[in-house]
Amino acid sequence: MSQASILVVDDSSAVRDNLSELLTEEGYEVDSCPDGEAALNLLSQRTYEVVLTDLSMPKCDGMEVLKYLVEHFPGTSCIIITGYGTIQNAVDAMRLGAYDYLCKPVESQELLVVVARALEHQRLQWENILLKKQLREKFGFDNIIGVSEPMCQVFDVIRKVADTDSTVLILGESGTGKELVARAIHYNSSRQANPLIPVNCGAIPEDLLESELFGHERGAFTHAIRTRIGRFEQAHGGTIFLDEIGDMSPNLQVKILRVLQDHQFERIGGQKTLKVDIRVIAATNRDLQELVQTGRFREDLYYRLNVIPIIIPPLRQRRSDIPILVNYFIQEFSRKRKKPTIRISPAAMRLLEDYAWPGNVRELENLIERMVILSEGEIIDAHDLPEHLQLTPQEAMRFSAEIPVGGLPLQKMVSDFERQLIIKALKQTGWVKNQAAQLLRLNRTTLVEKIKKQKISRSSP
Repeated sequence: MSQASILVVDDSSAVRDNLSELLTEEGYEVDSCPDGEAALNLLSQRTYEVVLTDLSMPKCDGMEVLKYLVEHFPGTSCIIITGYGTIQNAVDAMRLGAYDYLCKPVESQELLVVVARALEHQRLQWENILLKKQLREKFGFDNIIGVSEPMCQVFDVIRKVADTDSTVLILGESGTGKELVARAIHYNSSRQANPLIPVNCGAIPEDLLESELFGHERGAFTHAIRTRIGRFEQAHGGTIFLDEIGDMSPNLQVKILRVLQDHQFERIGGQKTLKVDIRVIAATNRDLQELVQTGRFREDLYYRLNVIPIIIPPLRQRRSDIPILVNYFIQEFSRKRKKPTIRISPAAMRLLEDYAWPGNVRELENLIERMVILSEGEIIDAHDLPEHLQLTPQEAMRFSAEIPVGGLPLQKMVSDFERQLIIKALKQTGWVKNQAAQLLRLNRTTLVEKIKKQKISRSSP
């Protein structure tokens, strides 16, 4: 039985009594009054989910009641009761904000259906408001964890660009949180009520990505049995997030450039040009400048994307954030797993801070989740961490070599060791030379010279 409260306003006592009795029997809490003036007095004292009001009444008519509700109680549904001769007035009332209207004599079943629909509409509205609030709380950039200077700079740029339509290019290694930043930008913009459509350009085969982005018409190719709406159309009015755009083929880069320039395109196999109102946010862990120099990424597209660059620092460059992130993840996973909150010993925390974190925040998050699940005590100590984390950087660099009686080629061994370290750094950073140079604490030009000297390529073992 519903406990929703309803106010019935009608100058006919017979109508009031009939409607009140019917709604009360249905389980609603019902008040009634004979005119608009009395209704406004009641509305100043309490709120109702639904107000049923006659249009034509002395002193103060139903239109005045509606205007008062729209101004002061927009969450209350107003249902107009009218005679057949004043249906046009009821239509005008709906334009002003009435939920629906009923014609006299009011049929019992129709009344109950309209009231139930009005209450369901309210429920969906409140759920939508709550969902948007939760999304803002989850993806609000104030909730991206970090107090280090590099992250403060990121927050500052997000605040400045969020509520604009400027194209944003997010740069950073895998696992640094590029999609989280994209969501923070969208949900703090004027487009937040419209969709954010993410597309991982590196995870979809090239022959499928074009259809995924632009859609296709029925019969455009084999197995195209029906028209498909692409991601750009789905993002109309909102934001499209093109993740790993550095992996996109040159053929598609041309088409993306056109969308950025003109905001229009055609579906595959289609003749009609479609226009979309979208904001574009792109991200990559690749060095786009290097790709431009080698001819693998269009220079004009790079400059179209790079209007507002946001560089997400790797975790090794924001080590002061590691304790904050560790404690945050412990709290989150302990709550989700319904386990007592564990603590990290100072020795274990030092090892976490010293580690290079090639997988960045994602690697740290996964480790803490594993620690929370597997922990049996109240404290995680250094010996509880994986072996590769228990070694200090100095210990990790040590290796032993037996010197044979006949000696050994020192220069070749040093060269081979250097080669392996460079290849490992390049693989950890997705072959982004700037990031690999930072990992090895070298200048980029020095690293490039060493790569050329060692003849290192992606196919190198």
